[in-house]
Parts: sequence; structure tokens; C-alpha cells
Amino acid sequence: MTTASSVVWDRQLIDRYDLSGPRYTSYPTAPQFHEQFGETELCEAIVRSNASGRPLSLYFHIPFCSTVCYYCACNKIITANRKRAMPYLERLMIEVARQGELFDRSRPVHQLHWGGGTPTYISDEEKRLLMAATREHFNLLDDDSGEYSIEIHPGDMAVSTIACLRELGFNRLSMGIQDFDPTVQQAVNRFNSVEEVRALVNAGHAEGFHSISMDLIYGLPHQSWATFERTLDSIIELGPDRLSVFNYAHLPHLFKVQKQIDESALPSAAEKLLMMERMTQVLLNAGYVYIGMDHFARPDDELAVAQRNGVLQRNFQGYSTHGGCDLVAFGVSAISAIDNVFAQNHKQIEDYQTAIDNGQLPVARGFELSADDLLRQEVIKQLICHFELQFAEIEQQFGINFADYFAEELAQLQPMAADGLVELGERSMRVTLGGRLLIRRICMTFDAYINKSRSEIRYSKII
Repeated sequence: MTTASSVVWDRQLIDRYDLSGPRYTSYPTAPQFHEQFGETELCEAIVRSNASGRPLSLYFHIPFCSTVCYYCACNKIITANRKRAMPYLERLMIEVARQGELFDRSRPVHQLHWGGGTPTYISDEEKRLLMAATREHFNLLDDDSGEYSIEIHPGDMAVSTIACLRELGFNRLSMGIQDFDPTVQQAVNRFNSVEEVRALVNAGHAEGFHSISMDLIYGLPHQSWATFERTLDSIIELGPDRLSVFNYAHLPHLFKVQKQIDESALPSAAEKLLMMERMTQVLLNAGYVYIGMDHFARPDDELAVAQRNGVLQRNFQGYSTHGGCDLVAFGVSAISAIDNVFAQNHKQIEDYQTAIDNGQLPVARGFELSADDLLRQEVIKQLICHFELQFAEIEQQFGINFADYFAEELAQLQPMAADGLVELGERSMRVTLGGRLLIRRICMTFDAYINKSRSEIRYSKII
């Protein structure tokens, strides 16, 4: 496997291929889910999953935030009344118990993640209750070998909570920074200072967290390369192990809270490209490895090591070091990936809680993957994680002749090969350094649903 330690910025290729497209945290993507999928199909998948004996990955969605961030597209509930969390957590723990009864108790939990919303919105005592319920019904690892992570809002959390998180078994922190510039923070209603972040980072190191990652967003109102460079300088000085730098997608017709953002203050497309280009170079010069899809990591971080060793994975939480897991998700809007199905819980908290109160699993919709879906899922995963594909491996795994099965797709890739995005061999394909930034566009070639759905579904721009 190649090491994705570098990337080449080719403005002509970007201008030609920078379309809108999926982020491929799943394939098929969530717009393909349908309401004909329900609890029966999910339970059948769990039976097949238990027979496989695969390890588990657990995801918990905690939707509460004390204030609203105007750019946010997450499923969230904004309330300063922290007493609202407990009724939801009581239902969440019932769901944990209900699902726990269905899964083989011996299956180890290699990965665990709390997302939101703001998971640290709940009190330390509430955190302990939720983790105790999880430990009661699932086989959590006690040797610190799993990847147990939690998202935190640095401007809305006491430093003392870091010790509580470590005590509960978390070993990776993910901090949503977005931008340190005061004008940008004011425009998006998201506040966290360098000093607040530094105090949390220092506490994380002192408590022995394995990895600290930070999220930034480019394309926010009042941003320019000049302002964003100052944020980057602070981030590099803080020294996170991993860094995700996301392109802000302004879609107020889909996410009403984004109507609070002044469109006239958004940077131009040209300025966004400049930010992306220079940010990439600054991070590479600072010693980070380009993992792909907006993600960077230190060369000794588990994410970079997994990519070098050819075992990097991708799921609904993004890139992952623990593959071969079935993902069991809890809470409002959470998506499970179990055996060959995706299952999504109700998106509205009232519907979620009603389902739990009625003794049901709160699944609202889902999707059962066909043999063709599973094949294309593996092809897309290999390209996104490793930027190359060995046809023989796919042929052996799925019992096909790659050139015959994907004759149409290989023909569609020829112009990209001519443009230098990919190198097509007789028995392999490789994404070039110039093509890595456009990996989403390359993967769209193998997406059987993309042409049917493009007129109905709005995706974010690739860059």
C-alpha cells in the first residue's frame, strides 16, 4: 500500500472536477435509506452478525447543546436547561439494554464513540450512568486497547471533566475548534479561545489520552487565508495528533439555522480554494501526513500507521483504525451498520422516545445491501482509505472478473487517467498525488446510485 503522506495541488484539475458529491462515510449513502426497512430486518441482521463473531463498534448520539452554532448540520437540541438530558438518557439506557439482549455478550467492543450535539453537555454523574449501563450490557475492553473517543466543545467544558472522561475509559478526544478568529466566531456563534483549548490539551496529555484530534472549518463568514493562517499557526503550536479541516457547505434550505449566517460575508470560491491549498501545504510542512478527505495526522498516530499498514477503515464517524466491526448505534438519528444492513433511528426526539416507551427498537428506516452494493462498498472504501486498488484482491473476495464487471466504470475513468488523476494498470488502479484531493469524484464513478439521484439530492462540493 502507498503512504498518503503527500498531495499535489493542481488547480486545473480541481476546476475541472470539483463537483458536488457524497462524503462516502457509507455506501450506499443515507439518501438511499427507506422506511420499508424496520425492526424485523434489523433483528435478522443481528442474528447473522452474531454468527460472524465480529467485534463491535458502539456509537452514542447525545443531541443537546447549550447554544447553537450557526453552521451546524447535526441533529441537535438547543437548550440551556440541562435537566432535559436525563429523560433522554433514561431512554438511551433502555435502548442499550434492549439491544444488548440481542447481541452475543462475548463480542468485544473495539471502538466506542460519543457524538452529538455536545456529549459533554451532560453532567459527569450522567456520563458515569451511561457508561455503566453500556458496560453492563456490552463487553467493553478494560485494557485501554480499544479506540474509545468523545467529541468535546472546548468553550463549554470544565478542565476537570477530562479526568472523569479518562476514568470512564475514553482514550481519544475530538475537539471542535472551527476557528480562533473573534470576528468569525461572532459570525457563527461558536466561541473557544486558544487558552481554553491549551488547558484541555495539557489535561488530556496529563491524563494519558492516546490521541487528541481537532476539527476546523474553512469557508465560514469573514474568513480569508490571512485570518485562517493565524488559526493554523495556533493549532500547530497546540500540536494535535489528528486534524480534520472541513469545507463549510452553506445549505440554508436544508439546515434552517444556517439562515443566521450572512451570505454576503462568506468567502468567495477562489478564496476557499486558496485556503485549502495553503492550509494543506502548511500542515504537510509541519510534518502532518495527508490521510485523505480533509484529514491529517502525525506520522506516528494510529490513523497514519493504519494507513501505512493497509488496514485503515472508514465508517459513519469518518476514518477509523479498527476495521471488521459491526457498528451498533444508539440515540436519536443514529445509524447502525450491522452485517449487510444500515439502520437509522428516528430523527425526532419525540418519535425516538415514543418508540422506546412502546417497547420497540427505535429504527425508522434503513437499507439492506445487495451483493453489488457490498462489492462497490469495498471498492470505494479501498480507494478512499488507500488510494489504490488491486483487482485480484477484489476478484478473490467477491468471485468476479474486475475488468468485465466494471468495464463501464473503467471506461469512464479513462478521461481521468488522461488528465492525471488516476493511473490505470492491467490489474490495478492508483490515485495520483494530484488526484487525491478529488478522491470523492473518482469514487463517484463506482457509485451505482449517483446518476439516478443527482437531480434529487444536494451534496456538498468536493473541495
